[in-house]
Amino acid sequence: MTEVSETVKSHSPMVVKISLGVIATLVLVYVLSKSFFYAEPGYIYHVRTVTGNEAVVTEVGYKFYPFGRYNSWKRAMTVQASAGAGMNGISAEKDSDNASASLPPLSIMFLDQVDAHAEATVRFSIPSDEESFLQLAHEYRSPENLLRTALLPAFKETLQANASLMAAEEYYAGGRTEFNSEFENQMSSGIFLVKREEVSVKSTRSPTGSANASLGTDQEEYGEDAKTVFLVKKVLDSNGQPRRKSQRFIDFGITVVSALVTDMKPNQKFIERMQLKQKASADRAIAREQRVQEEEQRLLAIARGEREVAERQAQAKVEQIQKTTEAETEKQLAITGAEKLKAEAAISKETAEINLEKAKIEAQTQRTLADAEAYQKKVILQADNALAQKLEAEVKIQELWAEAFAKRKVPTNVFGGGQGGAPVGNDAETKAFMQMLTLDAAKRLNYEREVTK
Repeated sequence: MTEVSETVKSHSPMVVKISLGVIATLVLVYVLSKSFFYAEPGYIYHVRTVTGNEAVVTEVGYKFYPFGRYNSWKRAMTVQASAGAGMNGISAEKDSDNASASLPPLSIMFLDQVDAHAEATVRFSIPSDEESFLQLAHEYRSPENLLRTALLPAFKETLQANASLMAAEEYYAGGRTEFNSEFENQMSSGIFLVKREEVSVKSTRSPTGSANASLGTDQEEYGEDAKTVFLVKKVLDSNGQPRRKSQRFIDFGITVVSALVTDMKPNQKFIERMQLKQKASADRAIAREQRVQEEEQRLLAIARGEREVAERQAQAKVEQIQKTTEAETEKQLAITGAEKLKAEAAISKETAEINLEKAKIEAQTQRTLADAEAYQKKVILQADNALAQKLEAEVKIQELWAEAFAKRKVPTNVFGGGQGGAPVGNDAETKAFMQMLTLDAAKRLNYEREVTK
């Protein structure tokens, strides 16, 4: 026992030293754990020390805060209203609860009293300078308070106020981009102060009745030509600029990085009404296309008719030109023929005139020759009293009587009386008869048989 107690006494200072070393190490570790932290990228840290000093840490790395406290503020905070809020979905970035707020789709009311569920996302950037950040940290103390008391209410109020500037039909008729632009504008610069007014608008198209068929297209007007619409007008200041309700967070240097409206789902009644309107619009478009088609068919028929008329006119014109050409050709041929006949007649006339002149000359010549011959005969006749001709005629007469006497038929036996009785045709009587005829012929020839001395 004495040896054991001596052994323990010899080892107790060593144990004490080891224990003190362990205790000192634990104390050092505790002190270091309470005096250093690692600054992550993308965060701003609000550091408070035991001495009451404050510091803003923006650089990445280990930072010393001796027995103090610090809050981490993400440089950008996100407020999102989405159908996937509260669900375990896949996201590109896992934000802590103190850096983002996820909401279910926000219920809003359009100008025309149509309610809808909107999905939107707004990303805020907190100030990085020490003065503005410390002011923000003193006001809200933590990112959770900032999101709950400032950013979320501003997000909801701005989205709902933005919906009151536009009708649902206007939004779905092409005003989506204007709606998104106005939402980002109001998130960044403040909410517009507006007032709602009822305005009577006169229709630009006057409705007409069609009951009176005798009036045709000039129908009488019927019904009202005015309707009441609701307008939201922005309140203007003395300079003519829209008045705004400023965003509270802007006073602390918080800026809006982006504001997006990602989806809009109206109520079921409005969807059904839009479907009916879409169907009516589609029917009008189809009718319009059919009307255009009918108009095109009408124009095509007119064009075909005009083409046929043009072809007929062209054909008739060709025929007319052909007939005109043929008539002109016939006319020219007739003129040419007439000119030819005229020329031939002129030639014939000239020929006849030449022949006439020739005949006149020949006749003149013949007359001259006849006159010469007659003159010659006259001279000859005057010279011998035309004895040669007279003799020739007498000779021919004698030949005729001789031939007749020779061919006469006399009876073989002639019975007759004596001297002084009736003639019986004997030779003496015939001779005497012939002499008498000869004398009568000579008398007729009127020439003297004696030769004039």
